[in-house]
Amino acid sequence: MRFRVGGFAFAGFALKTSLFSARDWFGNLRGDILAGLVVALALIPEAIAFSIIAGVDPKVGLYASFCIAVVIAFTGGRPGMISAATGAMALVMVDLVKDHGLQYLLAATLLCGLWQIIAGLLKLGALMRFVSRSVITGFVNALAILIFLAQMPELIDVPWTVYAMTAAGLAIIYLFPYLTRAIPSPLVTIVLLTAVAIGLDLDIRTVGDMGELPDSLPVFLLPNVPLTLDTLWIILPVSITLAVVGLLESLLTAQIVDDLTDTPSNKNRECAGQGIANIGAGLLGGMAGCAMIGQSVINVKSGGRGRLSALVAGSVLLVLVVFAGPWVKLIPMAALVAVMIMVSIGTFSWSSIVNLRSHPSSSNLVMIGTVLVTVFTHDLAKGVFTGVLLSALFFARKVGQVLHIESSLDAAADRRDYRVTGQVFFASAQAFAAGFDFKEAVQTVRIDVSAAHFWDLSAVGALDKVVLKFRREGTEVEILGMNNASATLVERLGVHDKAHARALMGEH
Repeated sequence: MRFRVGGFAFAGFALKTSLFSARDWFGNLRGDILAGLVVALALIPEAIAFSIIAGVDPKVGLYASFCIAVVIAFTGGRPGMISAATGAMALVMVDLVKDHGLQYLLAATLLCGLWQIIAGLLKLGALMRFVSRSVITGFVNALAILIFLAQMPELIDVPWTVYAMTAAGLAIIYLFPYLTRAIPSPLVTIVLLTAVAIGLDLDIRTVGDMGELPDSLPVFLLPNVPLTLDTLWIILPVSITLAVVGLLESLLTAQIVDDLTDTPSNKNRECAGQGIANIGAGLLGGMAGCAMIGQSVINVKSGGRGRLSALVAGSVLLVLVVFAGPWVKLIPMAALVAVMIMVSIGTFSWSSIVNLRSHPSSSNLVMIGTVLVTVFTHDLAKGVFTGVLLSALFFARKVGQVLHIESSLDAAADRRDYRVTGQVFFASAQAFAAGFDFKEAVQTVRIDVSAAHFWDLSAVGALDKVVLKFRREGTEVEILGMNNASATLVERLGVHDKAHARALMGEH
């Protein structure tokens, strides 16, 4: 490992840690500290809930959230973004934990981290440029809906006091900023509602009802699994799925925070940073995690912008659950529900509904398709994959239609000139082949492709079809203006020139 000022090189991958970047760490000191406190409180019930989903003890999710949040503060590529144990990752772990136990999950977490570091080395974060704005909007809207639906169990078949507390929490969240923005309103909401619940001795659900909090610090350990190929085959598919889901959610969340803060992020560094954080979590007895859009939005809305906010959130989380557990257990779930409803409302892109009338129908279908698949499957990867696939299909269809073939007749030379403009590939190859008149009795045909490009085997096959059909009718064919990339592809894959050469040899 080679160290240098302001960063270090990890296996040839320049992973700048910004350890000495005053702007990243101390440029927003007060805002980051207060936002980190809010996030720490909001992380507790979610980490416990995600642990229950995965089928492990609450401390596994809490230790993971502490470690990932702290490590990503140093290694991540998106300051101000919060990473911890998440529901999307927990769903992937269920069968592995059920069939093989916690130790195999820890081993899968370590391997997941390794895959993510490799993704950073290969600069796969650049693939985000293939995710359209419509997909991101659909992802955001789906997550907002899922966040809201996740609060429903706390609002169904409960005493009226829960509704009153939740309503009071929302009122504080939205009205307190009119008095002052010096203190984040979600933090005020949690503190005030906790005081009210204790003072009035309200019989409502609290954080303590979610599960037992750990009473000791995490310790370093290696997974207790056999070092055999059988173990590898058990954890390999789960680790790959965890890595993909984690990177997908992290990179999309990073893009959303980029938009919220109007600042850029390093997506490749975020890939490797997530991997290092997950390896750290696995070595401390925690489950794999990734970026959390809900907590990241809370952080940004509460004033968090720098790396310090994630460090404070993770550190305070550990202190709270280990040393202030009796007090944390008294926080009413209604207060945290109010905060998460605020996140849901703030996350949803309300303008996307208004824009349904003005945006192209293809963009609307991509956005709606992403939302529906994500909400009904609760699988962010499937939702985003659906959106990207729809975007690709609509794009191919649109580009395939932008193909023009013009022709003119030179009667004196007994020649028909064709000029092709546009992109020739699998979606437009049929239209290309249909754009010529093969029955016209002319001696020569010139096809000018200087304003066209041939992209794939289908395009080359269409060109072969056109040339060979003309030759069967006794017409000479000249191809003009082909660019170097298209010419290389045609030379390697095309058959019309080879067939012509064989015919000439046969004549002699």
